[in-house]
Amino acid sequence: MSSLAIVILNWNGKQLLQRFLPSVVENSPGAQIIVADNGSSDDSIEFLENRYPEVGIIRNPTNYGFAGGYNEALKEVDAELICLLNSDVEVTKGWLAPVLELLEHNPDIGIVQPKIKDLKRPTHFEYAGAAGGFLDFFGYPFCRGRIFQSLEEDTGQYDDAREIFWATGACMFIRQEIFRELGGFDTDCFAHQEEVDLCWRARNHGYKVYYTGASEVFHMGGSTLKNMNPKKTFLNFRNSLFSITKNLPRKKAFPIILSRLLLDGIAALRFVFQFKLKHAWAIVRAHLSYYGHFFRMLRKREKVRFVEKYYAATSIVWSYYVRRIRTFGILVKD
Repeated sequence: MSSLAIVILNWNGKQLLQRFLPSVVENSPGAQIIVADNGSSDDSIEFLENRYPEVGIIRNPTNYGFAGGYNEALKEVDAELICLLNSDVEVTKGWLAPVLELLEHNPDIGIVQPKIKDLKRPTHFEYAGAAGGFLDFFGYPFCRGRIFQSLEEDTGQYDDAREIFWATGACMFIRQEIFRELGGFDTDCFAHQEEVDLCWRARNHGYKVYYTGASEVFHMGGSTLKNMNPKKTFLNFRNSLFSITKNLPRKKAFPIILSRLLLDGIAALRFVFQFKLKHAWAIVRAHLSYYGHFFRMLRKREKVRFVEKYYAATSIVWSYYVRRIRTFGILVKD
């Protein structure tokens, strides 16, 4: 069996480590468990050294964000398989076996995520990943089990194992050699949607991204930025445009980008009418930042075979707000 390292990125998260690390230690036999500290100023390191001497510690000198933090930390990790695990995730007994079996028997699969459920409402899927990620025609991300803020109840409808487009960074298993081949996460993203970009690049390199419902974890969510935080709005809108510019075939990229600029503008107006002015301004800032990085993103386009079929042939904006579709099974017919 391939060696596995579970790497938990931490930034001033002692309370989260106190609450969630015990489940990882108890339910992950045979795996290295490593906390990559992103320049914390609290006593996270002291806590780990005193309470969990068996857990490895990697010290990043400063807060590199999610993308840079993992990129720096994984340079020091020696394992064939890596699990990137948020510090606010509670894992369950037997969570590793289905994922490891899938990777062991399918060398073409490079990335896997388990079922992500809501710790606060355990009967339902959780925002960050749910039962696997997809993109709509315009490059907006959504999940089986989660479309925008609507979360489905888990009734066993996604207990399968199947190919998806992107796996959540809240709990992502990836082959170390693939992470290195791709150059890791794009640090220009800093945080949010960097996993969408990484999975897109992996698919462009010919690797499959998978979900397995036989493995289940519970995510608290919002421990760094809540779902409706203006900074998260900024990062999500900007980084989504980064991914489209970098990863779509040129003949598709520019029409989609132009469409997105219009649709994002409508989203900003909607925030204005809801008196959420900080979110509207966040979208404006996201576009300004995107324009400033545009040629940088063009230079990052790789000379690989671009994935032609990247999307569900629909618009989740139209489907959700006009047709009032709230569930994946109705939105996308597998």
